[in-house]
Amino acid sequence: MHILIIEDNVDIVANLYGFFEPLGYTLDVARTGTSGLAHATSAKYDVIVLDLSLPGMDGMEVCRRMREEHRVGTPVLMLTARDTVQDKWEGFEAGADDYLVKPFSMVELNARLRALVRRARKETVPDIISFGDIRIDMSIREACRKGRLLPLTPTAYTLLVALTRAAPRLVPRETLMRELWGDEPPESDSLRTHIHTLRHALDDSFEHPMLKTVPGAGYRLVANDEK
Repeated sequence: MHILIIEDNVDIVANLYGFFEPLGYTLDVARTGTSGLAHATSAKYDVIVLDLSLPGMDGMEVCRRMREEHRVGTPVLMLTARDTVQDKWEGFEAGADDYLVKPFSMVELNARLRALVRRARKETVPDIISFGDIRIDMSIREACRKGRLLPLTPTAYTLLVALTRAAPRLVPRETLMRELWGDEPPESDSLRTHIHTLRHALDDSFEHPMLKTVPGAGYRLVANDEK
């Protein structure tokens, strides 16, 4: 997925890169409304994440000009602290396809962006991701290994989705923690506990373990024949 981020908050941009790049997405960033409009009208993107409070030209005007003047049909998700019904109505009237209020969950943002892209592509097939023996049906939130349904907790399922999307690449601990808890991770090492739960469901009943720990770095999935 190729995403254009039009956002001037450097911390939010850094968090978006930290979350989406390990999942294999390609990101471009524009830090002003004027630059964002130029990017949106000169390159092809799968989806656009658009902040409303931007220097140079606000997000409403960027979206309106994309739609009315340049006839850009790329799906747009507005990202903003404005949360009134009137604000949302104005965003949709300007041409937005979805609207997410700050602070937000990275998991929810990812789900909304994927849904926008599926609708834009008119995809009707189930949302399936796979790696090796793992097959995950996102539409019903079920994961199987070698055709056997895995007994996953909601948290273990979220971790497996993130690891499968990135596989066989390493997913840093920090990325997985943002996946689960956003910018407010627990003080205890809860991630280790959830990884243990996932490993039990994913590997205990099979000959070859797929979930590998990279000490001091993170976790990754490996194919059955990889050590």
